[in-house]
Amino acid sequence: MHIKPKVLRSLSASVALALLAAAPARGQNNAPFTVTLSPATTAVHWTLNSTLHIVHGTFKLESGEIRIDPATGDAAGLIVIDAASGESGDSARDRRMHGSIIESGSFPQITYRPTHVSGHIDLTAGSDFTVDGTFHLHGSDHPLQMAIHLAPGAKLSTHFAVPFVAWGLKEPSTFVFRTDKKVAIDIDAAYVATPEHSPAKAILKPGEVHTAQ
Repeated sequence: MHIKPKVLRSLSASVALALLAAAPARGQNNAPFTVTLSPATTAVHWTLNSTLHIVHGTFKLESGEIRIDPATGDAAGLIVIDAASGESGDSARDRRMHGSIIESGSFPQITYRPTHVSGHIDLTAGSDFTVDGTFHLHGSDHPLQMAIHLAPGAKLSTHFAVPFVAWGLKEPSTFVFRTDKKVAIDIDAAYVATPEHSPAKAILKPGEVHTAQ
Protein backbone atom coordinates (compact mmCIF):
# COMPACT_ATOMS: atom_id res chain seq x y z
CA MET A 1 0.00 0.00 0.00
CA HIS A 2 1.36 3.40 -0.96
CA ILE A 3 1.14 6.18 1.68
CA LYS A 4 1.47 9.72 0.45
CA PRO A 5 4.42 11.69 1.94
CA LYS A 6 2.06 14.28 3.47
CA VAL A 7 0.05 11.57 5.24
CA LEU A 8 3.24 9.86 6.39
CA ARG A 9 4.54 13.09 7.91
CA SER A 10 1.23 13.58 9.69
CA LEU A 11 1.32 10.03 11.09
CA SER A 12 4.94 10.46 12.22
CA ALA A 13 4.06 13.69 14.03
CA SER A 14 1.11 12.02 15.76
CA VAL A 15 3.27 9.11 16.92
CA ALA A 16 5.94 11.49 18.22
CA LEU A 17 3.37 13.51 20.19
CA ALA A 18 1.91 10.31 21.66
CA LEU A 19 5.36 9.16 22.78
CA LEU A 20 6.10 12.53 24.39
CA ALA A 21 2.78 12.47 26.21
CA ALA A 22 3.46 8.97 27.52
CA ALA A 23 7.03 9.73 28.64
CA PRO A 24 7.52 10.54 32.35
CA ALA A 25 8.29 14.12 33.29
CA ARG A 26 11.96 14.93 33.55
CA GLY A 27 13.36 13.93 36.94
CA GLN A 28 10.27 11.93 37.87
CA ASN A 29 10.50 8.41 39.20
CA ASN A 30 7.84 6.50 41.13
CA ALA A 31 10.50 4.41 42.87
CA PRO A 32 11.12 5.31 46.53
CA PHE A 33 14.21 7.39 47.27
CA THR A 34 16.03 8.76 50.30
CA VAL A 35 17.07 12.37 50.79
CA THR A 36 20.08 12.78 53.09
CA LEU A 37 21.10 16.08 54.67
CA SER A 38 24.64 16.69 55.89
CA PRO A 39 25.36 18.87 58.95
CA ALA A 40 28.22 20.46 57.00
CA THR A 41 25.93 21.73 54.24
CA THR A 42 22.81 22.54 56.27
CA ALA A 43 22.01 25.91 57.85
CA VAL A 44 19.22 26.24 60.43
CA HIS A 45 18.29 29.86 61.20
CA TRP A 46 15.67 31.18 63.59
CA THR A 47 14.11 34.64 63.87
CA LEU A 48 12.15 36.06 66.80
CA ASN A 49 10.45 39.46 66.58
CA SER A 50 10.36 41.70 69.65
CA THR A 51 9.41 45.25 70.59
CA LEU A 52 13.06 46.32 70.72
CA HIS A 53 14.63 44.50 67.79
CA ILE A 54 14.60 41.33 65.75
CA VAL A 55 16.58 38.48 67.28
CA HIS A 56 18.42 36.19 64.86
CA GLY A 57 20.02 32.89 65.78
CA THR A 58 21.07 29.47 64.58
CA PHE A 59 20.94 25.79 65.46
CA LYS A 60 23.14 22.96 64.19
CA LEU A 61 21.85 19.88 62.42
CA GLU A 62 22.91 16.54 63.91
CA SER A 63 21.52 14.36 61.12
CA GLY A 64 18.79 14.30 58.53
CA GLU A 65 17.22 11.59 56.39
CA ILE A 66 13.84 11.49 54.67
CA ARG A 67 12.56 8.48 52.76
CA ILE A 68 9.86 9.28 50.18
CA ASP A 69 7.65 6.96 48.15
CA PRO A 70 6.23 9.15 45.34
CA ALA A 71 3.75 6.46 44.30
CA THR A 72 1.95 6.45 47.65
CA GLY A 73 3.02 9.71 49.29
CA ASP A 74 4.35 7.78 52.29
CA ALA A 75 7.36 9.27 54.05
CA ALA A 76 9.62 8.19 56.91
CA GLY A 77 12.95 9.12 58.44
CA LEU A 78 14.19 11.58 61.02
CA ILE A 79 15.69 15.08 61.15
CA VAL A 80 17.63 15.80 64.35
CA ILE A 81 18.69 19.26 65.55
CA ASP A 82 21.09 19.78 68.43
CA ALA A 83 19.08 21.90 70.88
CA ALA A 84 22.18 22.80 72.88
CA SER A 85 23.75 24.38 69.78
CA GLY A 86 21.19 27.18 69.69
CA GLU A 87 22.75 30.63 69.89
CA SER A 88 21.89 34.25 69.12
CA GLY A 89 25.20 36.03 69.68
CA ASP A 90 24.19 37.30 73.13
CA SER A 91 25.52 35.08 75.91
CA ALA A 92 23.05 36.27 78.58
CA ARG A 93 20.08 35.79 76.27
CA ASP A 94 21.35 32.37 75.21
CA ARG A 95 21.76 31.24 78.84
CA ARG A 96 18.15 32.18 79.49
CA MET A 97 16.99 30.42 76.33
CA HIS A 98 18.74 27.18 77.27
CA GLY A 99 18.09 27.38 80.99
CA SER A 100 14.41 28.36 81.19
CA ILE A 101 12.82 28.23 77.74
CA ILE A 102 13.94 25.27 75.59
CA GLU A 103 15.75 23.68 78.58
CA SER A 104 18.28 21.97 76.34
CA GLY A 105 19.94 20.27 79.31
CA SER A 106 16.80 18.17 79.80
CA PHE A 107 15.70 18.09 76.15
CA PRO A 108 18.91 17.90 74.09
CA GLN A 109 17.28 17.16 70.72
CA ILE A 110 14.65 18.78 68.53
CA THR A 111 13.36 16.33 65.92
CA TYR A 112 11.02 16.09 62.95
CA ARG A 113 9.53 12.81 61.71
CA PRO A 114 7.96 13.05 58.23
CA THR A 115 4.92 10.87 57.57
CA HIS A 116 3.45 12.00 54.24
CA VAL A 117 4.32 14.10 51.18
CA SER A 118 1.93 15.88 48.81
CA GLY A 119 2.63 17.50 45.47
CA HIS A 120 4.92 17.24 42.47
CA ILE A 121 8.52 16.16 43.20
CA ASP A 122 11.16 16.76 40.51
CA LEU A 123 14.73 16.15 41.67
CA THR A 124 16.20 17.35 38.37
CA ALA A 125 14.40 20.55 37.48
CA GLY A 126 13.27 21.47 41.00
CA SER A 127 9.76 21.64 42.45
CA ASP A 128 7.62 22.55 45.44
CA PHE A 129 5.76 20.10 47.67
CA THR A 130 4.61 19.73 51.27
CA VAL A 131 5.63 17.33 54.01
CA ASP A 132 3.42 16.45 56.97
CA GLY A 133 5.00 15.06 60.09
CA THR A 134 5.60 15.30 63.83
CA PHE A 135 7.75 18.02 65.39
CA HIS A 136 9.21 16.99 68.76
CA LEU A 137 10.12 19.91 71.02
CA HIS A 138 10.63 20.16 74.78
CA GLY A 139 9.44 16.59 75.32
CA SER A 140 6.17 16.89 73.38
CA ASP A 141 5.01 15.95 69.86
CA HIS A 142 3.15 18.39 67.60
CA PRO A 143 1.81 18.01 64.04
CA LEU A 144 3.65 20.28 61.60
CA GLN A 145 3.51 20.76 57.84
CA MET A 146 6.57 22.02 55.96
CA ALA A 147 6.57 23.56 52.49
CA ILE A 148 9.69 22.25 50.74
CA HIS A 149 11.35 23.94 47.78
CA LEU A 150 13.76 21.90 45.67
CA ALA A 151 16.08 23.89 43.41
CA PRO A 152 18.29 22.59 40.59
CA GLY A 153 21.69 21.50 41.86
CA ALA A 154 20.28 19.43 44.76
CA LYS A 155 19.38 22.42 46.93
CA LEU A 156 16.57 22.32 49.47
CA SER A 157 14.91 25.05 51.54
CA THR A 158 11.91 25.47 53.83
CA HIS A 159 10.36 28.18 56.00
CA PHE A 160 7.89 27.55 58.81
CA ALA A 161 6.79 28.91 62.18
CA VAL A 162 6.94 27.20 65.57
CA PRO A 163 4.27 28.50 68.01
CA PHE A 164 6.44 27.66 71.02
CA VAL A 165 4.31 29.44 73.63
CA ALA A 166 1.15 27.64 72.48
CA TRP A 167 3.17 24.43 72.66
CA GLY A 168 3.87 24.96 76.35
CA LEU A 169 7.26 26.67 76.41
CA LYS A 170 7.88 29.71 78.59
CA GLU A 171 7.34 33.10 76.98
CA PRO A 172 10.60 35.10 77.00
CA SER A 173 8.81 38.46 77.33
CA THR A 174 9.45 40.78 80.28
CA PHE A 175 7.64 43.92 81.48
CA VAL A 176 9.47 46.14 78.97
CA PHE A 177 10.64 43.54 76.44
CA ARG A 178 7.85 41.84 74.52
CA THR A 179 8.41 39.07 71.98
CA ASP A 180 6.29 37.14 69.52
CA LYS A 181 4.80 33.88 70.71
CA LYS A 182 6.19 32.03 67.70
CA VAL A 183 9.62 31.74 66.14
CA ALA A 184 10.33 31.56 62.40
CA ILE A 185 12.61 28.77 61.19
CA ASP A 186 14.50 28.75 57.88
CA ILE A 187 16.45 25.71 56.70
CA ASP A 188 18.74 25.72 53.67
CA ALA A 189 20.65 22.60 52.69
CA ALA A 190 22.39 20.70 49.96
CA TYR A 191 21.03 17.18 49.76
CA VAL A 192 21.92 13.79 48.30
CA ALA A 193 19.10 11.68 46.83
CA THR A 194 19.61 7.93 46.48
CA PRO A 195 17.22 5.26 45.16
CA GLU A 196 15.61 3.08 47.80
CA HIS A 197 14.68 -0.41 46.70
CA SER A 198 14.21 -2.03 50.09
CA PRO A 199 10.98 -1.96 52.15
CA ALA A 200 10.34 1.11 54.26
CA LYS A 201 12.76 1.36 57.14
CA ALA A 202 11.38 1.06 60.65
CA ILE A 203 10.98 4.39 62.41
CA LEU A 204 12.68 4.34 65.79
CA LYS A 205 11.44 6.37 68.71
CA PRO A 206 13.96 8.48 70.66
CA GLY A 207 16.08 6.17 72.80
CA GLU A 208 15.31 3.00 70.82
CA VAL A 209 18.16 0.97 69.36
CA HIS A 210 17.83 -1.01 66.14
CA THR A 211 18.94 -4.61 66.46
CA ALA A 212 19.74 -6.87 63.51
CA GLN A 213 17.34 -9.75 62.86
